[in-house]
Amino acid sequence: MTRPAGFTAYITVTAAYWAFMLTDGALRMLVLLHFHTLGFSPVQLAYLFVLYEIAGVVTNLSAGWIAARFGLTSTLYAGLSLQVVALLALTQLDPAWGVAASVVFVMLVQGLSGVAKDLAKMSSKSAVKLLAPTTGGGLFRWVALLTGSKNAVKGAGFLLGAGMLALLGFVPSTLVMAAILFVILIGVIIGMPAGLPVGRKDAKFTEVLSKNRNINWLSAARLFLFGARDVWFVVGIPIYFYAVLSDGSVESKREAFFMIGSFMAVWTILYGAVQGWAPKILRATGRTEGDTLAQARHWNLALVVVPALLAALVWITPAPSPALTVTIVIGLLVFGAIFAVNSALHSYLILSFTDANRVTMDVGFYYMSNAAGRLVGTLLSGFTYQLGGLALCLGTAALMLALSALGTAQLRPSQTS
Repeated sequence: MTRPAGFTAYITVTAAYWAFMLTDGALRMLVLLHFHTLGFSPVQLAYLFVLYEIAGVVTNLSAGWIAARFGLTSTLYAGLSLQVVALLALTQLDPAWGVAASVVFVMLVQGLSGVAKDLAKMSSKSAVKLLAPTTGGGLFRWVALLTGSKNAVKGAGFLLGAGMLALLGFVPSTLVMAAILFVILIGVIIGMPAGLPVGRKDAKFTEVLSKNRNINWLSAARLFLFGARDVWFVVGIPIYFYAVLSDGSVESKREAFFMIGSFMAVWTILYGAVQGWAPKILRATGRTEGDTLAQARHWNLALVVVPALLAALVWITPAPSPALTVTIVIGLLVFGAIFAVNSALHSYLILSFTDANRVTMDVGFYYMSNAAGRLVGTLLSGFTYQLGGLALCLGTAALMLALSALGTAQLRPSQTS
């Protein structure tokens, strides 16, 4: 079978993105669980990730222009390099520091990691638009495969991070990840084939802001979609499960780490797998853009129901119980599957709405909104859990999904936008 033009470059970019997201997932779990065991409150834990998300907003807004100006490979290499630096910096955290100094230091390091993540993400997603086949639903298949496989790898990273924390400790774990990612970076630089644009010198920063109505509405819908996920995912669910699973002993803490890491891994791997299968689930081949937009609206509305029902269930249940915990797990797995289809549709639509000349800028603008949603969700995750527990986290998620559905309803086929 003849491989499509650009396939080798696509595989190399995908492999680099996999390596990055494995360390990204592991680092998230390492930081969250390590500092929770040190006595950090839910709000303090949320603060640790705030600069990570703020960096994502700023980076995505500028990264599209940087890639248009200097080329996609330069932003991809920069993202991988900065993640190595962030991992090494985190090993310098001194246990003797006070809470305030520790929070500030980790926030700064996480901010650097946020810059790294969004440089790598924007580069990889933009590359798909330029490399994918233009016929036979090739764009949807390639973007779904990249996004789905990335999230499956990130899920494995959650489990890896929790397991390494339990077995190796905080500092050795970060050193191991930095070493592995550095080796992969060198391999990618050596093995990157031709096929990606090197940039254009006349690219202006003002071009970043899109004048396309669909891209602006889709970006708004994306903001609320990912805010709705992170409002329970970042702090609420890990801390809730830790409270249910651990009695404070060393052995129960270790078991809780593995259980929480396993759930986060399974959820994210399922999410990634469904994303990868989304074109087949939606029978996307041969569908018009109007059909795809109708599907996006229906799937977005379906997603609202799940956290609303779970919030009501947690609210009326007087105390945690094994039955409630199992129901929450099943409900969130269902949420993950429906969320994955929504995310895959969004990822396809942004590349469908843009064109090759503006792809890095439109994708950067879109993922700026994605990062803004994660920022809002991260902040709300700590605050809502501290104010009203898991029920308030899930109820807030349902409200944000309703707002996302309103944004999705404004999308129109490109020829009429």
